[in-house]
Amino acid sequence: MDKKFKDFSKKLTDWIGSPQSLLFHTIFFAGMLCLRFFGVSSEDVLLILTTVVSLEAIYLSIFIQMTVNQHTKELEEVSEDIEEIQEDVDEIQKDVVEIAEDVDEIQENVDEIQEDVEEIAEDIQEEEKK
Repeated sequence: MDKKFKDFSKKLTDWIGSPQSLLFHTIFFAGMLCLRFFGVSSEDVLLILTTVVSLEAIYLSIFIQMTVNQHTKELEEVSEDIEEIQEDVDEIQKDVVEIAEDVDEIQENVDEIQEDVEEIAEDIQEEEKK
C-alpha cells in the first residue's frame, strides 16, 4: 500500500505541475467566483474558496514533500553506487599498476634470457671454430 501511495503522490505532483492542472484550476476558480451570479453570497463563495484552497495547499505540500523525500532517497542510493564504483575503479587502478610491474619484470627476465641465449650462441660458435 505504501508503494501505491508513493506512486499516487508522484503522479499527483507531476500533474499539479502540468498545463492541464493550470487550466483546471483557472476554470475552477472562475467557476467559484461565478457562483455569485447564481445568488450565492460573496461571503459564502469566499468561505468555500478559502477552505478549498487551504485544504488543497496542505495536501499538495504533503505530496510534494513526499516526492522530495523519495528523490532524496534515490539520490542517496545513487551516491552510494558512485562510491562503490569509485572503490572498484581504485582497485582496478591498483591491479593495473601491479600488472604493469609484472610486465616489467617479465621483460627483464626475457632480456636476461635473450642475453643468455646470445652467450650460448657465442660459446657454440667458439666451440665450432676450435
